[in-house]
Amino acid sequence: MPDLVVTALLAPSRLSLKLLRAFLWSLVFSAALVAAAAYGCVALAHVLCRPRRGCCGRRRRAAPACLSDPSLGEHAFLTLKSSGLRLHYVSAGRGNGPLMLFLHGFPENWFSWRYQLREFQSRFHVVAVDLRGYGPSDAPRDVDCYTTSLLMADIEDVILGLGYSKCILVSHDWGALIAWNFSIYYPSMVERMVVVSGPPMSVYQDYCLRHIGQLFRSNYMFLFQLPWLPEKFLSMSDFQILKTTLAHRKSGIPHLTPSELEAFLYNFSQPNGLTGPINYYRNLFRNFPLEPQELAAPTLLLWGEKDQYFELGLVAAIGSRFVPGRLEAHILPGAGHWIPQSHPREMHQYMWAFLQDLLD
Repeated sequence: MPDLVVTALLAPSRLSLKLLRAFLWSLVFSAALVAAAAYGCVALAHVLCRPRRGCCGRRRRAAPACLSDPSLGEHAFLTLKSSGLRLHYVSAGRGNGPLMLFLHGFPENWFSWRYQLREFQSRFHVVAVDLRGYGPSDAPRDVDCYTTSLLMADIEDVILGLGYSKCILVSHDWGALIAWNFSIYYPSMVERMVVVSGPPMSVYQDYCLRHIGQLFRSNYMFLFQLPWLPEKFLSMSDFQILKTTLAHRKSGIPHLTPSELEAFLYNFSQPNGLTGPINYYRNLFRNFPLEPQELAAPTLLLWGEKDQYFELGLVAAIGSRFVPGRLEAHILPGAGHWIPQSHPREMHQYMWAFLQDLLD
């Protein structure tokens, strides 16, 4: 009898939650259709302006030489204990100090950490992974293979598989979302965190409900909820949307060379090369609404003053969730979204100061 009473009392709350989720999903897919119309026009315009490129992306047959630069480290693969997937990584400085693990964002790969790999290999064992779905790493096709819990298990397996029990976790963009969650659910494995241009998902959710402008900055996330269409749009006119994202004169990565641009496009141009990365976004709204989470890992947060994807107000919103004294935040004047590549010198100065006590 008590169980029946409890069930009856909880029924309205469960129904309300289901209705809320149904409402949120209706909004998400409505926004997805609007975004698809907008991005479809952009992709078509690129094709019309560059008709010789056609409607499909050109597959790159050979990787650019910069991906084999020996100064960045050695290439290897690690088989993950929990899933059996193989992840590609680049490693340098083994034996020189603690593990410093780098998690990249979209649309990037391990190569986005080239400046940091060179800078920190003298005092740390630096490892930059290609997350599942990216580059030579295994890329399951199923959307359910890219849930946050599975991505966090990958990071645990990488740390343990490399022979460590904890690490300094450095992340950017999508990698930051994984890192925030990892620090919450695996706190003993995170000695320090360096987060660049990426909020925790629960903070992002609450912020968007109060600041509609952030949703417009993140319009691409709605497009990515749709099947196959995002891959098509991004590949049209030989990946022009991705080229513009990465190499735009004002909002892209400054001074990105053609070879460095190809370092990112090479793997996306392979068969199904975009599906894995976009599947990350297809899982974004799976657990909405999210409960607020307290953040406690000692963290250095770096944010670009002119980040075109995330508003500055998110920095204060992140700080409000932190245990006092655990967050050191800096806003870089004039910087955009791509700080590890656009402002490596400033980033390195903040990181050395933040990590100095670990080296004394």
